[in-house]
Amino acid sequence: MSGKELTRVEVLARVKAGALRLKSAAVLLHVSYRQAKRLARRYRATGAKGLTHGNTGRRSNHARPAAERTRVLALIRAKYSGPVDVRFGPTLAAEHLASEDDVTVHHDTLRRWMLAEGLWSRARKRAAHRARRERKAHFGELVQLDGSFHEWYEDRAPRGCLMNLVDDATGRTLARLGDEETIWAAADVLRRWIEAYGVPLALYTDWKNVYVRVPNAEEQATGAVPLTQFGRMCASLGIQIIAASSPQAKGRVERNHGTHQDRLVKKLRRLGIAGAAAANGFLEDTYLPEHNRRFAVAPGSAEDFHRRVPSRMLLDRVFQLEEHRVLSNDWVVRYDTRYLQVARQSGQVPARSTVQVREARDGAIELRYRGRLMQWTEIAAPLKPTPPAVRPRLSSAPHRPARPSVDHPWRRDTRAIDRERALARAALLSRACGSCRSRGRPERAHRCLETTERFPRAPTGRVGFSSEGDISISLRTGTFLFRFDTNHRIP
Repeated sequence: MSGKELTRVEVLARVKAGALRLKSAAVLLHVSYRQAKRLARRYRATGAKGLTHGNTGRRSNHARPAAERTRVLALIRAKYSGPVDVRFGPTLAAEHLASEDDVTVHHDTLRRWMLAEGLWSRARKRAAHRARRERKAHFGELVQLDGSFHEWYEDRAPRGCLMNLVDDATGRTLARLGDEETIWAAADVLRRWIEAYGVPLALYTDWKNVYVRVPNAEEQATGAVPLTQFGRMCASLGIQIIAASSPQAKGRVERNHGTHQDRLVKKLRRLGIAGAAAANGFLEDTYLPEHNRRFAVAPGSAEDFHRRVPSRMLLDRVFQLEEHRVLSNDWVVRYDTRYLQVARQSGQVPARSTVQVREARDGAIELRYRGRLMQWTEIAAPLKPTPPAVRPRLSSAPHRPARPSVDHPWRRDTRAIDRERALARAALLSRACGSCRSRGRPERAHRCLETTERFPRAPTGRVGFSSEGDISISLRTGTFLFRFDTNHRIP
């Protein structure tokens, strides 16, 4: 019973007990006297049950047929249900039921059915409180740019990056799918925005090196503004880049990412799309027009802050990579491992001059000197010296030095070798000194015994001589004593 019906039971019970008059009960129940009489009669006949509404517990006359509810829930289970990150919400499921299955159900009705069957939950993520920044008043006054890495194709293809542009004033969106958040990816999506709406006043990005960078030491000393390749392109068009310090600061594009990660992934799955080319075609032809029609809002001011669209030639020149190189003495420019030979032409560029190298999106290269286009041809890279061939090892086993043979001098007794050398020297000394003594020159003989210069083939060492004719030779292995007859000449 409702609260109103319980109040009626209490008041009419007092009337039945005689504690309250029926006229006073009509005032308390905010009904007429005749209605109070009817309620009292029903209460006396059937009790509290008679005061409940007659339609309580009955099926509504506007209820959907049970067969239709069963069919809709079967479609939800088969096509739009699954885990939390896969299933469709009631609003998106109602849209696809109407477009694909020709079944029109209000999303609130579908939400009640899905809640009753356990196909949806009211779980909400709690986040820290933040004050939302008010939208800009003019279309084109501020456009937020960011890349979203996500499994856009699920398991059908590798992870991709959605380059997303969202106007701050209207929420109008332009997006392109690619592989990475690169300079060319950002330049492509910005050029499409310019061709569609004009040149915006400012871009709101994060601090990735694609968009902005911190100044180096030279720029800090000179006060020059640090520019990336994308920043230089925007500066050429007069677009200011504002870097956000947190994801919450550019929350409009971040919330837009969340919408695409839910709706776009499921739509790509329904179509079986698994590549950037097909996905971009679907985005441009179907998804983005429907998304902008549903979610875009009117700006606070009717004035459009976009500037006119530049010519195609100007856009082609703006959206190019720009580098500076020094022309070598043989008029060759080296760029990205390529060698560009500058041809002889009128107004020849001096060697060691700085030239400008410009690379377009399709890889075409221009060389310019003081704004003047130069002719060039690509030449082959110089050959590098070939390193000497490494001799392959015949065996993988570790190298072992060869052992000396059995009759190798290393294996002979060193003392015996020295004895032989001492005998040979003693014989030479004996012959020399004998001839000196026979001539009556003992001092000369003494000098012969002490020197080794006259006997270069004899072993070195200390030589001793005695008056008895003994010769002692001291070598590293010991001292050898020999006795000779100096009066007898050795032939």
